[in-house]
Amino acid sequence: MKKMKRLFTWTLLAIICLGLCACATLPKSAAQIESKRAEILKISNEILEKAYQQYPEAREEVRKAAGYGVFSNFGFKFMFMGSSRGAGVVVDNRTKRDTFMKMFELSPGLGFGAQKFACVFLFDTRSAMDDFVNSGWEFGGNTTAALQSSTQGTGGRLGVDVAPGITMYQLSDEGAIVGVSVTGAKYYKDDELN
Repeated sequence: MKKMKRLFTWTLLAIICLGLCACATLPKSAAQIESKRAEILKISNEILEKAYQQYPEAREEVRKAAGYGVFSNFGFKFMFMGSSRGAGVVVDNRTKRDTFMKMFELSPGLGFGAQKFACVFLFDTRSAMDDFVNSGWEFGGNTTAALQSSTQGTGGRLGVDVAPGITMYQLSDEGAIVGVSVTGAKYYKDDELN
């Protein structure tokens, strides 16, 4: 028991140290900012194309939505704790304006390994999109229960209603992830890139 407590303590300290190191960055130059924006847009376009290949109807849904957001995330899990970090962009379909954002997710539970995955959000209404972009956005514990009961499986569509006016598709390298897990996720504007 004592050995398990020590292992847990060291694991938790390692995760905290990694998080602090990731937060400590130097200000970027104008060229670095432009390069980062271009990289996010390129990855976002690749993710959308992948979604369109798997779900042809998604192209029309994205076109009809008030806007959409595309996020690329990388996560790792070691023993009882895990986290993922990512970046993305929200596109207003009316104005074609890009808003660059970040995301962070804590995922408690037993596990080990790393996973790369992507999320595509569709905003049915302008107010849902504005709230997501301007207020930041968080998933809490109650969202998980709502996700499990609102998965849409008709016609091959695996989008999940995560909030009023917001549908989310989550994809991994292997394809769609049916069991969407977003407990402890936070999405917020990237002040450096906007």
